[in-house]
Amino acid sequence: MHQYYKYTGFYSFVWKSIKKAIIPILLFVGALFALDRFVLDIEETLVMVTETYSPIVILSIFFASESLLGLIPPELFIAWAGKSASPILYLSFLAVASYVGGIVSYYIGRGITKIPSVHEAMELKLAQHIKNTRKWGGFLIIVGALLPIPFSITSIAAGIINFPFSSYLMFGLLRFVRFYLYALVIFEMV
Repeated sequence: MHQYYKYTGFYSFVWKSIKKAIIPILLFVGALFALDRFVLDIEETLVMVTETYSPIVILSIFFASESLLGLIPPELFIAWAGKSASPILYLSFLAVASYVGGIVSYYIGRGITKIPSVHEAMELKLAQHIKNTRKWGGFLIIVGALLPIPFSITSIAAGIINFPFSSYLMFGLLRFVRFYLYALVIFEMV
């Protein structure tokens, strides 16, 4: 398996992708620490949000975010769940919302390819990238499900490359693992 990945260029593909993701992740973590230390107390804000807004509103906002581009980090919602009356229940609702939002994103990706100009651009300009993504799609979905990369973007990409839906659903289940593992850390911090 190692030889196959080495010959096909998988390792260099993953390394380039990781190099692109490291700086945004570090910037986000740094911004969160700076925000918490110098601007506002995140824990206090989470308590205020928990007391002010109904769980349905918060879960709906999270579902919308996970269905579109995943612009709001799930870690904030996981921290919110930790401050709620039933942390494990709301964490489970968040994981389900993220998983279902990923499915919506998958179908958004499938719909995007039906736009003639997008289809043409994919075939001409992104042919090699799409070939690699199809080749290693399962691994990329696993990375998107477990790491702090927007899962909706990974799901849209899976839809665009027409990754087998049943395999997508199976790999996407790792999203639940991510939520519970991250909760172990985040619940202790807030």
